[in-house]
Order: sequence, then structure tokens, then C-alpha cells
Amino acid sequence: MFNEPQRYTVTGLNAYMRNVLEADPLLADLWVTGEISNFRPYSSGHWYFTIKDANAELKCVMFRSAAQRQMLVPKDGDAVDVHGRISLYDARGDVQLYADMIQSSGETGSLYQQFEQIKARLLAEGLFDAERKRPLPAFPRRIGIVTSPDAAAFRDVQNVLRRRYPLAELVISPTLVQGPEAPAQIIRAITRLQTSGVDVLLICRGGGSIEDLWAFNDELVGRALASSSIPTVSGIGHETDTTIVDFVADVRAPTPSAAAEIAVPDQESLRLSLQSADMALRSAAQVTINARHEALARASSRLRVSSPQRAVRDSQQRVDERVARLNVALTRYRTRLGERLMSRRAALEAANPQAILARGYAIVRRAGDPTPLRHPEDAPPGTRLDISVQGGYLHARVEGEDE
Repeated sequence: MFNEPQRYTVTGLNAYMRNVLEADPLLADLWVTGEISNFRPYSSGHWYFTIKDANAELKCVMFRSAAQRQMLVPKDGDAVDVHGRISLYDARGDVQLYADMIQSSGETGSLYQQFEQIKARLLAEGLFDAERKRPLPAFPRRIGIVTSPDAAAFRDVQNVLRRRYPLAELVISPTLVQGPEAPAQIIRAITRLQTSGVDVLLICRGGGSIEDLWAFNDELVGRALASSSIPTVSGIGHETDTTIVDFVADVRAPTPSAAAEIAVPDQESLRLSLQSADMALRSAAQVTINARHEALARASSRLRVSSPQRAVRDSQQRVDERVARLNVALTRYRTRLGERLMSRRAALEAANPQAILARGYAIVRRAGDPTPLRHPEDAPPGTRLDISVQGGYLHARVEGEDE
């Protein structure tokens, strides 16, 4: 009898082949040299590409975590060395190189090794430590920039600063940004700005290959930037480019334009913040004023209740009322006195001898005696008399019957 042949599912077989590939130590850590083809960076951050030579090609994938660390963003046709491990993508049965490092073939590999060596030395000295990073000034008055005045990066920085914060003065410290003479010039440009009164230092350059950006990987340039007494912002290359100055700078920006945006506030945001603060301040002031007015009104009310002025005013009112009553009483009293006086005057006038005389009567007195005579017996014959009439006096003598 024939033995029944072993049957596998596609999933099972692919899993078996993946395990075989991953168990081979040679395939777990290797460099592959070839030409980039069909390079596709996805929005997820992953890179998918193929490396090929004249006779074969190999699919490759580099996940975002590794892609973000790369100094080189490859393009189709680039000759590269790719490091990684070989495995199998089960879903399609594709053998792939899972890449974690990519660099240009030849001299670039040497540059990358130099970069890693410089990075390791400065890291060990603590020049990348977060504790030594300084905060940027909130409102810089003067901004120093180390770059080439002819570079597009400088124009980008100017445009951003003019739009976001035109109050700041831009001080350029010119330098070459690539080539063998660039590192020394960059160091001198950084040094010049230390005594120029700037509040923040930007070091900028546009994108390029690792060779183009190599001046910013120079160890002495990195140390010069780390020694700056001014807070620093790096804006070198594109977002995926990383250089030594990015590590030593106080703040790293992905591009020169982003470095300018980080270095200054936005005037529109400031205007809105000021308007909001002004409204809040006015509202708070009005609330405080209203509260003070209410407190003052309450205090004034309490003061009016307890103030001696109220008692004084009440006393004054009572005095006024009593004075008024007294005036009324005095008027009435004077009226009564007047009436009484008039009555007595009338009585007196009625009893006035002159009034009697005016009616034709006369007052008879003995001469030299003011007492009026009341009976004829009081004036015997021969008595001299003074007779008062209305018009004056008459003098007479009493005669006897014989006379």
C-alpha cells in the first residue's frame, strides 16, 4: 500500500516557510545591495519598495518606526545598501526584506558610520540630554539665523517671520551650508551671534542628500551649537532628515519654515488673545466696579441710618416745628394783647376828662387844689375856683346870696 501524501493548507505552508526563513541566522541580519525601484511612501509612514540588480529583484518594506530614523529618503534609481531580515508575508506568500536601515552604496555607508560614531560620543557626554534643553523666549526681539543668504531656506524663514511676527528683527550670520569649507564657516557664524544681542538662534538649511547635509553632522559644529549661550532651534532639511545639530539644539524643527514658526508667536493669535484678555479684563473690572458700587450703596445706607447728621437734622426739624409753634403762639398773644390794649384804650379814652369836657362838661376845682369839687357845699361863697373846659381854664369866685 502507498503512504498517504502529506497535505498542507496554504496558510500552514506559508507559516512553515516563514519559520524556516526566520530560523536562518544569515537571513536574520544581512545587507543587500541593489537599485531602488517602485518606491512608495504611504500616509501611514511605511515605505514599500523593491531593490533589484540586472538579474533579480527583492520586495522590501520599512515600517514607520524605522523610516523615521533614516537620514536618506530614497528615490527610484538610487543605488543603496539595505539592512534588515528576510521573512515571508503570509497573506500573499511574498518573500520580503523587512528593512531597518537604508543608505547610499559606497561612500555614504562610511558617512553613516561616522554619523553614528559622532552621535554616540556626544550622547555619552550628555549633549543630547533633555535636562540641558532651554526654553525659547516667548517674544524675541532679535532673531539670529545661521544659513546662506542665497538659500531658499532663508527666504522661507523671512516669509514666515514677516507673516507671523514682523516685530522681530532678523540678524543673519552668513555661511556656506555645504562643502568642505562649510563646517568652519558655520562655527564662525554661530560664534558671531553670541555677542550680537539676539534672543534666539536659528540654524537652517533646505533638504538634500546626506552628503549635502554633512556639514551639519560635523562634530565641531555640533559642539559649537551645544556651547551657544543663546537658545537654539535647528531646521535642517526635510522632516525625515536628521543631523547632529538636531540632537544638540534646544528645539528641533522638521524644516526651516517650521523653525521660524517655532521661534516666534503668531501675531494673529496674539491679537485674538489680547482681545480676549481685554474683554475678560473689562468684564472683570465691570464686575468689580458693580460690586464696589453695591457695597458703597450699602455702606452709605448704613451710614445714613447711624450718622449723627440724621439726629441733627431731626433735631433741627423739631426746633423748626417748635419755633413755628412759638411764632404762632406769639402772634396770638400779641393779638390778644392788642385787643386788650385797644379795649383798655377805649375805656381810658371814655374816662378821659378831656373827652368829658368835649361833651360840654367842666371840671371845677378850688384854686390851688387839684381835687375836683363834687358838692356845692365844698365851695362856700368867696371861694376862688379854677374851671377846666375843653378849650382851657376859667377862673371864678363863688358869690353869696346877698351879692
